[in-house]
Amino acid sequence: MDPLSEVLATLRVTSMLSTRFEGRGGWAFHFPAHEHVKFGGVLAGQFNLRLDGTDTVLTLRAGDFYMLTTGAPFCSASDLSRTPLDGPTSYRAVRNADGLVHWEGEPGDWPAVSLAGGRFTFEDDVVDLLLRHLPPVIHLPACEGGATALGLLLGLLRDETDDIPKPGAEVARRSLAALVLVNALRAHLAATSVPAGWLGALTDPQIGRALSLMHGAPAERWTLEDLAKRVGMSRSALASRFRQRVGQAPLEYLKHWRMSLARSALRHSDDPLSRIAERIGYGSDTAFSIAFKNSAGLSPRQFRVQARSRALSR
Repeated sequence: MDPLSEVLATLRVTSMLSTRFEGRGGWAFHFPAHEHVKFGGVLAGQFNLRLDGTDTVLTLRAGDFYMLTTGAPFCSASDLSRTPLDGPTSYRAVRNADGLVHWEGEPGDWPAVSLAGGRFTFEDDVVDLLLRHLPPVIHLPACEGGATALGLLLGLLRDETDDIPKPGAEVARRSLAALVLVNALRAHLAATSVPAGWLGALTDPQIGRALSLMHGAPAERWTLEDLAKRVGMSRSALASRFRQRVGQAPLEYLKHWRMSLARSALRHSDDPLSRIAERIGYGSDTAFSIAFKNSAGLSPRQFRVQARSRALSR
């Protein structure tokens, strides 16, 4: 898999389509801080969006997508001059059994809107790779690059979030939400001339290649010289540009990625420590245990017990 797919798989992205909103008239809702990423697509009509603490107002129209990446509180409205109602409380009061929210606001000359929205939560701490350096709001207008794929997903979301129950709807919604995330990130990268951070590093031919090599073979005994030869750079040039684009030195990043793979394996498999150690490039389970404890503050066995206990308590 490519690095983005590897990270998304390791993160165990929980893609959850949370609601379909149909609003008419004058309305405004305020939503509190949220975990990780919220997204939405405008199925029809338009509405306005503003993050708390900013003066920037986005007007989103049919076919547009947006992602909120910092977890900041926000306001959505047909009319932002109105005093907003509490969003979660208002939604719960009128949401039907299938998650559809119908809202009749104050009569007036405001366009009706239909939205499909959801949230991505991430299990692992490498979520920072995805979110670091992203703008707080990613707005993907229907007219820009990447709109074709997102437009197709928009149509599928519309079908899966209407008020007619369908067999397998929950699985379809989660799968579509994951596709929304991947295509929205792709469209953001395509629309940004010099993307910042780890995501942007994937578009750099040589740094992206170095990332792919480490993700594709984490058990390899990589050295800076090996990586530099494979991507056609000097060691000093690779080290400098990698740190500039990714925020870590190449071998520091590799160690961080190996520990992320280890945490995922400890959470979700019963593989013995020796197998996990071999898979991520450690010669023995003792060497792996020392490195893991230095990284996580717990031994692998302690981490596995704690992770399983937390999973059972949810």
